[in-house]
Amino acid sequence: MTLSTIARRLALPVAGFVMMAIPGAFAEDRPGITTTNASADEIREFCTNIADAARDQRYLLQKQELENLQKDVDERIKTLEARRAEYEDWLKRRNDFLKTAEGGLVEIYKKMKPDAAAAQLAELDPEIASAIVMKLAPRQSSTILGEMPADKAAALTRILTAASDPNTSKDPS
Repeated sequence: MTLSTIARRLALPVAGFVMMAIPGAFAEDRPGITTTNASADEIREFCTNIADAARDQRYLLQKQELENLQKDVDERIKTLEARRAEYEDWLKRRNDFLKTAEGGLVEIYKKMKPDAAAAQLAELDPEIASAIVMKLAPRQSSTILGEMPADKAAALTRILTAASDPNTSKDPS
């Protein structure tokens, strides 16, 4: 056997070894899926062994979901309580506002001439003046507001509007 014959015989296995070392050299080759010859008993035993862990994991996920839902409900309850408190505050302020004009004070202004009543109401605290105007008959109120200076009448009208609006908040911002 000659040296060239030996080299030819070694070249093929060496080339195959080199090709295996180069990534992607045999792109057509795919790794085979190896299966075990597990018996039904072994499979059942495996499933039985992991059943408790799987159940615990399911319970943990359900517990986390319930905790998240509870946090969401708690936040909504806080929002509703804040809105309820704001509405109760608004209702109290409105009732206090209306009580200010109760009694004989309204009767006094009912009997006054509109120009005299307008002059006196313009000098009063705007909340008190608007409470009185609210208690008067609409025709008399409009006459009095017509006799007042425009800026004072506008201020009273803003207060009257805010007092009758249920969406008015304590915080105007």
